[in-house]
Amino acid sequence: MKRIQLKLIFLGITGLLVTSCAVPKVASMKEANRLPDAVAADSATGRSEFSGIDLKGYFTDPHLLYLFGEVKKANPDFKIAQQRVEIANSLLKRSKTELLPSLEVGIQVSGDRYGKYTMEGVGNYDTNLSSNITEEQKINTSFTPNYWMGARSSWEIDAWGKLKNKKLSAQNKFLASTEGLKLLQTDLFTDIANLYYDLIALDKRLKIYQDNYNLQKRAFEIIKAQREVGKVTELAVQQFKAQNNNWLAEIEHIKVEIVTVKQAISTLTGVYDGDVRRGDMLLATNFNILNSNINVDKIIHSRPDVISNYYYLKASHADAKAARAAFYPKIDIGAGFGINSFSAETLFKPASLAGQILGGLMVPVFNKGQLQYEFKVAGIEQEIAFLNYQKSVTTAFNELQSILKQTQIFHKVLELKEEEVHYLDKGIEVSNDLYITGYANYFELINAQKSKLQAELDLLKFQHENTRNNVLLFKALAGKLQ
Repeated sequence: MKRIQLKLIFLGITGLLVTSCAVPKVASMKEANRLPDAVAADSATGRSEFSGIDLKGYFTDPHLLYLFGEVKKANPDFKIAQQRVEIANSLLKRSKTELLPSLEVGIQVSGDRYGKYTMEGVGNYDTNLSSNITEEQKINTSFTPNYWMGARSSWEIDAWGKLKNKKLSAQNKFLASTEGLKLLQTDLFTDIANLYYDLIALDKRLKIYQDNYNLQKRAFEIIKAQREVGKVTELAVQQFKAQNNNWLAEIEHIKVEIVTVKQAISTLTGVYDGDVRRGDMLLATNFNILNSNINVDKIIHSRPDVISNYYYLKASHADAKAARAAFYPKIDIGAGFGINSFSAETLFKPASLAGQILGGLMVPVFNKGQLQYEFKVAGIEQEIAFLNYQKSVTTAFNELQSILKQTQIFHKVLELKEEEVHYLDKGIEVSNDLYITGYANYFELINAQKSKLQAELDLLKFQHENTRNNVLLFKALAGKLQ
């Protein structure tokens, strides 16, 4: 007997060893390519270290901050993302319970009628004839009931780390979804900020056209007066009228664009319609940021898009480990305790107490093909997660570098454009004086007006582009939302 037992144990151990040898290995988790230490185009010693930015410190316009609050409160996309975080949190809690034993408490009632030519039927009949049983122990052979009331418990022993890695995967997916919510919030704030400053830029553009139209009206009055005395022809009057109408049409078109932008803001803030209160200042360049040394690695790995992809990479690695652990034998322990009887009268007697202890070890054999495919898929998912992570790091670095360099260039362009507008303002005064004194014709007067208008529009265009660049800089520098 002992030899048979030893032989069975030996065969079991041999089977486990064979199974273990056939288990594939999980690829180690890759790391993203190393980033440069500094991103500033002209980094120098003695500069202060960049310490980060926050939402209210970077965006100081109270009307814009109000819109941020409305987006967070009412935007449907943001609310959907919050629900997805709740789903991920529920899955995490469920994964934790899988490590614990299950417990069921209940009652079972059943009944059987066994045929006379069955093992149970013959056994029950024979039992009733035995002199070793009492009247209470006799079985109803026409219909045999079975009453059970108690508790049952089962527990899968996580000897190979399958459940632990499933829990780790769920935990990282929850963290990834949390960072994904931050990313969505950042993107929504970026969109609403761009629309808000689009509105301010349109207001400024409208004012430029209105101011230049009013300025040209004075020149037009001079032209009409000179036509009356024969100093200019009707052609000059018609040229001025045509330019005036062109500017009036632009004024009306800008009003259409303002309505469109307001509707876009209403959509993001979750309202049907409404006016948008706004200031009159575009976002200025923060030179403290440009003049500081930036720890690129720290900034890049503080961004929610990069962090989210990193957590998904960790989750995929844990999934691959869980898929590998499925190749090993499954160890289960179970137990049951309660009262059991085939008679309702004897169910609650002490003699009806019953218990059971179970133990099982199941080795996968014929389903290894399925496990191989699942493990292969988990490995591919891990590779995809790494590629997404590496892509997010590369994108974040190049985005930050591009925005910082563009901000420096915009600063130089704006200085030149502001000087150009100043010179053309002076030129308008000179051209009016020259025209009145007869040293300039009406074509020069019209061209001076056009040049001034175009220069102001170009300056506004670059100021607006610089503002949009500064809005994106908040995201690129992993700005804090609180």
